[in-house]
Amino acid sequence: MKEFLEGSLAVGEIIRLCKPGVISAYPITPQTHIVEELATMVCEGKLNSQFVNVESEHSAASVVLGAVATGVRVYTATSSQGLLYMAEVLFNIAGMRLPVVMTCANRAISAPINIWNDQQDSVSMRDTGWVQLFAEDIQEAADFHLIAYKLAEDKSVMLPVMVCMDGFILTHGIETVDMPSQEQVDKFLPAYKPLYKLDTENPISMGLLADPDYYMETRYALQETHKDVLNLIPKITADFAKVFGRAYNGLVEEYYTKDAERVIVAMGSVCGTIKEVVDELRAKGKKVGLLKITSYRPFPAQAIYEALKNTPKVAVMDRAVSLGSFAPLYSEIKAVFCSKKKKPQVISSFVVGLGGRDITKDSIKEVFRLLTAKELAGEFIDLKPELLKESYE
Repeated sequence: MKEFLEGSLAVGEIIRLCKPGVISAYPITPQTHIVEELATMVCEGKLNSQFVNVESEHSAASVVLGAVATGVRVYTATSSQGLLYMAEVLFNIAGMRLPVVMTCANRAISAPINIWNDQQDSVSMRDTGWVQLFAEDIQEAADFHLIAYKLAEDKSVMLPVMVCMDGFILTHGIETVDMPSQEQVDKFLPAYKPLYKLDTENPISMGLLADPDYYMETRYALQETHKDVLNLIPKITADFAKVFGRAYNGLVEEYYTKDAERVIVAMGSVCGTIKEVVDELRAKGKKVGLLKITSYRPFPAQAIYEALKNTPKVAVMDRAVSLGSFAPLYSEIKAVFCSKKKKPQVISSFVVGLGGRDITKDSIKEVFRLLTAKELAGEFIDLKPELLKESYE
């Protein structure tokens, strides 16, 4: 059924349909509307779940870790500093192979304090072992949570999944969303039946000490499972299409890349604006395209290679920085082609939209304009020179 919904409310409704037994979160802008909606559902008896109020994001992550370890489907959400505050527990959840699903409402990192959108928070957590899926619009944000539970709880995976949606742009934006029925969700996502759980009748231990004789193999196992996830995501999205009628590749999306001479690589909501610019420029005879990255972790290197190997010029747009080094997504795109014989002539890096600065059509056209034979590494788009002068004085 199609509904006109705020992104946060759409996610809240999808989570209700997934029937988590325990929800725990600490309110932080711009994530708050999601968990407010879920708390209201629990209070009104629309969702049979235990909503655990906590004093911090660290505690919220700890609660869902404990709950999922007992065999209960769980959910949490956070943003920005809250995600960083969870960092210790995020590593534990992945290392213990616990299928937690979390929404990250992407928001800039302090200092200075900024509540608006970029992707620095989730990108900074890329090495925790969590799968990370980035949504372009509200429909994807809603659908990706269903896919996230199906993926996380697969017996061959048992890893946590983070669904990343741009703060305010998607969390507070309003779009027409095709919301599924409970029957459809139940068909796609059966009740959670864990391989192992904490049970007094059949006691086990989790998260034990691993000395040098064992620790390395645990990290190797996580790495190998992420490789398996790259093969599993397209299978799950194919199953999703059969039930809900919406098709996703789940790893990358190619938009007019086949004959393109210039392609932008990006993640998240900016991809919608890039598509509009691509349409405009193609109408004028320009051979341009977009490669949208959906799965940031695991990183779909082979899919990226196949999509870009014949493209003369590639621009990577990052909404995050790795201070003192190259932009994160750009670094990984460059790494994909380091050992390949066939590669783009130019792979340039552009940093855009930090702290919620608008990425307009003109911004994107400027990226295409700057994408020439000269390779750029870390070009900041839409800087204000007058503010730069003040910041140095």
